[in-house]
Amino acid sequence: MAAPIVTLATSADLPNLDADEAGLPDALRARGIEPRIAVWNDPNVDWSASDLTVVRSVRDYATDREAFLAWAGSVPRLLNQANLMEWNSDKHYLKELGERGLPVIPTTWLEADVEYSKHQIHTRFPAHGDFVVKPAVSSGGRGTGRYTATDAMSRADAIKHASHELRHGRSVMVQRYLSETDRSGELSIVYLNGLPAYSVEKKAMLHPRFRSVDEVQDEDVVTSSPASEQEFRWGEQIRSVLHKYISEKCGRDELLLYNRVDIVRGIREGESEFYVMEISLMDGSLYLSADPENLNKFADAIAVRAFW
Repeated sequence: MAAPIVTLATSADLPNLDADEAGLPDALRARGIEPRIAVWNDPNVDWSASDLTVVRSVRDYATDREAFLAWAGSVPRLLNQANLMEWNSDKHYLKELGERGLPVIPTTWLEADVEYSKHQIHTRFPAHGDFVVKPAVSSGGRGTGRYTATDAMSRADAIKHASHELRHGRSVMVQRYLSETDRSGELSIVYLNGLPAYSVEKKAMLHPRFRSVDEVQDEDVVTSSPASEQEFRWGEQIRSVLHKYISEKCGRDELLLYNRVDIVRGIREGESEFYVMEISLMDGSLYLSADPENLNKFADAIAVRAFW
């Protein structure tokens, strides 16, 4: 029996995958799989020659989302599935999940097809505390900035930032910055083939004057460990809402190869225990180098699907 061919899809600026995933080809080879790496928009790649294609370091998808989604729709046996990546590549999905009862960070949406005056943008910012401005379609923290509501200069910069994104046809998210993020950081729960595999604690990435225009931002992992009972409970609440939505959207419950959920804890009385910051079904790091077992678990998950 020939070894199944698994192609790992990446971007032109990461032709050998992200450094976090450098050990993945060898791990797959050790499991009887022939691994290949290919750039998603390379016209010379025959994607039908693979038994399975796994989307990984496609950090540039947001710069040409339509072309990326057209490519995804043309690839046989793609994981995660193309229709789910289309949904996940626009962060309006948070609005949909919030309407279904999932606790998401409070967000105001500025839509690209509406002409806003500077005053109208100004009135949509919070009156107190810090807040974040970012485009609804982005990858790796590009186009993200943190601002202070009560600082006139910071607020003016936020207006310029939002106006810039809107002028380029990109819808904008304005999110309240949760102060607990600075104290306890962010938490990512990684699911593999529908099951909780591990969790990662990360330092807060957005310092008070943070602004990322073009460069992908590196995340600082603090610890990686199996999901705790509390994290498992939170993850199951998120997974239940997500998979119910997927089932309704697709007519069936698609089994995700991987799913990373980023959350921040809530601390105020009467608030939720946690808030969902992001759900990543495509390009988000899985922190494979944070613990050797993370790499092995992901390779095992791919092998299950490759030999399915």
